[in-house]
Amino acid sequence: MSAEDLEDYETEMELALYREYRDVVGLFSYVVETERRFYLANSVDLRPRTTDGEVWFELVLSDAWVWDVYRSARFVKTVRVVTFKDVNVEELSKSDLEVPKPEGFTR
Repeated sequence: MSAEDLEDYETEMELALYREYRDVVGLFSYVVETERRFYLANSVDLRPRTTDGEVWFELVLSDAWVWDVYRSARFVKTVRVVTFKDVNVEELSKSDLEVPKPEGFTR
């Protein structure tokens, strides 16, 4: 396999991952970025911790999707991340086209 073939393969894998992200992003409530990974999740528990004066973060995500081109199973039930680096958590806005359900409405 030539270097060009390898580069083409990696480009195709990244494009397929982006397409998957585009297809699933609407299923999730949060975007989470760490120094190593990018996640989509429906539940985020971020807890700052201190040990011997050092601050670190414990992050637990539930019902998550992991941005990782080399991972075959990107949907995971629970993810636990421990990091000394920054963590960015953003709540995704729902589409303006989504019709809100009236309170007390049941089917």
